[in-house]
Formats: sequence, C-alpha cells, structure tokens
Amino acid sequence: MYNVRESWTDARLDEFAAHVDRRFDAVDRRFDAVDLQFREVDRRFEEVDRQFDKVDKRLDRIDDRLERFDDRLGSMQKTLVNGFIGLAGAMVAGFVGLIVAIVTQL
Repeated sequence: MYNVRESWTDARLDEFAAHVDRRFDAVDRRFDAVDLQFREVDRRFEEVDRQFDKVDKRLDRIDDRLERFDDRLGSMQKTLVNGFIGLAGAMVAGFVGLIVAIVTQL
C-alpha cells in the first residue's frame, strides 16, 4: 500500500510521471496485441466471406434449377388440365350418343 504524503516535490512528480508513462507503455503493448488479434479475426472473416460467396453461387444454381422445374410443372399441369377437359368432353359426348341411341330405339 502507498504511504500518504502531504507534500509533492518535483522529484516525486517526475517519478510519478515516469511510472504513469511505464504503465501506459504496457497498455499500448497490450493494445498492439489486441490489434494483431483483430487483424487475424478480419482475415478469418474474409475467408468466411469467400466461402459464403461459394455458397451463394451454389444457391443461385439451385434457384435456377427450381425455376426450370417449376416451369416444367406448370406445363405438365396445363397438359393434365387439357387432357382432363378432353376426356370429360369425350365422356359427355359418349353419354349423349348413348342416350340418343337409346331414345331412337324406343
């Protein structure tokens, strides 16, 4: 623990200033180490960004494939609807023809 003194001499103030300077030099060295660590973190984030760019490209390709698949499904749906309408029309025409045949035979 420090001894409390009532008077400060120039020599004591100079000693205190040197002590403070040494302490701040130590803090500066620590901040330099922290700066180096942040540079390493930045480098790692740049690598992660490059990897995300690769993922983005893959997702874009998947999105293109899904769009083409959606287009094919849309055309298949149109074909099925047209086929259903054609079959329904043929069934109606067949039933009408059957009813006409039955009515004309009576």
